[in-house]
Amino acid sequence: MQLLRDGHEVSHNTVASLMRANRLSPKRKRRYVSTTDSKHNQPIKENILNREFFQRTANAVWVSDITYIDTKEGWLYLAVFIDLYSRKVVGWSADSTMTAELVLEAYKQGVASAGRAPLLVHSDRGTQYASALIRKALRSTNCIQSMSRKGNCWDNGVPRMHTKEAACRAA
Repeated sequence: MQLLRDGHEVSHNTVASLMRANRLSPKRKRRYVSTTDSKHNQPIKENILNREFFQRTANAVWVSDITYIDTKEGWLYLAVFIDLYSRKVVGWSADSTMTAELVLEAYKQGVASAGRAPLLVHSDRGTQYASALIRKALRSTNCIQSMSRKGNCWDNGVPRMHTKEAACRAA
């Protein structure tokens, strides 16, 4: 496209030939990756958090999600647990596959760094969070599980802490 904009008339074959001769390859746009598969037969938990994103004590509620990062080697999946009181990442894990083990490692890291498990963990309805592995880990630490309503991204959309809220906590 840039060659055409610069006034050069070339065909796709000419561009491909020139690129091969100069050992250039096109940068391909990666397709969108969905990190939530809520069409599964695993048990779904009630939305206990109900958008109560501001907490008054540390380690009361952690929220979690999985995101992906485009790297030269392919997708890198990142699972993160955030304490809603401090808004700090308490645990995280990254891997080339998006599995329940990815979430479990992030949870274990959070428990180790915080020195205890939270009272409640809130996430989306993805297969990783609904898995028997995660349910068992949460039960073993006496943690209650909460999940967003189906197709409702606002249930997981934790807002940034406002200055007024931060000042109330400091008092």
